[in-house]
Amino acid sequence: MRRSTDELQRLKEELSRGPDPEATRRQHAKGKLTAPERMELLFDEGTFTEIEPLRRHRASGFGLEARKPHGDGVVTGWGLVHGRTVFAYAHDFRVFGGALGEAHAEKIHKVMDLAEAAGAPVVGLSDGAGARIQEGVTALAGYGGIFRRNTRASGVIPQISVILGPCAGGAAYSPALTDFVFMVRGTSQMFITGPDVVQAVTGEQISHDGLGGADVHAGVSGVSGFVYDDEAECLADVRHLLSLLPQNNRELPPVVRTDDPPDRPTDALTSLVPAGPQQAYDMRAVIEEIVDDGDYFEVHEGWAQNVVCALARLDGHVVGIVANQPTALAGVLDIHGSEKAARFVQFCDAFNIPLVTLVDVPGFLPGVDQEHNGIIRHGAKLLYAYCNATVPRISLVLRKAYGGAYIVMDSRSIGADLSFAWPTNEIAVMGAEGAANVVFRREIAASPDPDATRARLIKEYKSELMHPYYAAERGLVDDVIAPADTRRTLTRALAMLRQKHAALPERKHGNPPM
Repeated sequence: MRRSTDELQRLKEELSRGPDPEATRRQHAKGKLTAPERMELLFDEGTFTEIEPLRRHRASGFGLEARKPHGDGVVTGWGLVHGRTVFAYAHDFRVFGGALGEAHAEKIHKVMDLAEAAGAPVVGLSDGAGARIQEGVTALAGYGGIFRRNTRASGVIPQISVILGPCAGGAAYSPALTDFVFMVRGTSQMFITGPDVVQAVTGEQISHDGLGGADVHAGVSGVSGFVYDDEAECLADVRHLLSLLPQNNRELPPVVRTDDPPDRPTDALTSLVPAGPQQAYDMRAVIEEIVDDGDYFEVHEGWAQNVVCALARLDGHVVGIVANQPTALAGVLDIHGSEKAARFVQFCDAFNIPLVTLVDVPGFLPGVDQEHNGIIRHGAKLLYAYCNATVPRISLVLRKAYGGAYIVMDSRSIGADLSFAWPTNEIAVMGAEGAANVVFRREIAASPDPDATRARLIKEYKSELMHPYYAAERGLVDDVIAPADTRRTLTRALAMLRQKHAALPERKHGNPPM
């Protein structure tokens, strides 16, 4: 027994040192950490437990029979993040370039199955060269197993992908199926076909970063929700995100004690938001004033900036915030903004996170491109997500809320539990100027002084149909509140709705617009 134990100890020490030291040096030279080092940063110190570290592939041919390293290029296991169980897998680029083969895939399948069974989040740290070509179709089947598990676990446990190196071909679809994607500048790339194939097929010349780098996916494609300058900062925010999420869809998000009083006046909002509907302001400053200690965690900060989506806490309880951003496209809804908000609303609803919607929207973005690219279909995604959500839902109209965009931004008519408005609110089919031009077109045209007539009729339209109490008088707004009372009103409403229960009709699933 002693001899066997000593042999096991030597083997474990060899595994902890990793493969060829030169491979580790090359990894560090690229500004990248090794898979074990990444696990150390992700988990609370000393809590990571590895599973199947001795696994080896059983493939042969093309020299594989002579290379059978333990672990087969992926580290899998579980540990604690802020004291709660989390499962993870990390491709080890030092072994076969992190390429996925049969044994490699089965290790990932195992940890994903355990995560679902235990009801705990799973984090994938991607740094691999795609499918292991030498293993042929068995490698592709391994990816299929991952995709099937991603889909089965969707809305059941939180799934987070962290891209820390190349992620190409079929490998890119797993992150796309997960809830959040993190990337690091300079080292992370995601694409279905690489630059060489793109050039061969289309003649376009582009670099790896230009095609699928972190900033491309964070600001252009919308694939990545977060982008960082180094891995340590990235993994620190992965830990922070996990601290805001429940373990699974049967739990509520964790509650923390806060010294920020729930009834704290938000007097700054009175001067922060200009009364004039055409004047811009930063919605992030509004969110910062409302939430606990001014702390919020924004998703997709660089993409579709006309909509802000963020996780924050109110009185220690996690909420999801969706808000129009007047500094970008005047806060209109467009294709990308609608998709971004819809995905976020669906996530919050799946994981029991109440929704607070801050509305200041002039409408949907007009234009031929928007119409031809399907603004109707994409806008319907946000509408569907809100209508389908059963978590507590509260909307607050800060200033303008016009037309279909008002309806889509969680109005009372589509199921918001409570709707509030500031005394600067203008809720109408369209702005007064546009409405007057349509309704009084003939009267204005026949007037000897069209400009004066138009101004008078605009004023009349505003006073009759757009005054701040019009919607409240008709029961479409529950109360008109002072900006200084915003935090107090929201925290009280959320406390009342905390035990809300709403059941959807029995069905296999809906058929949302795609």
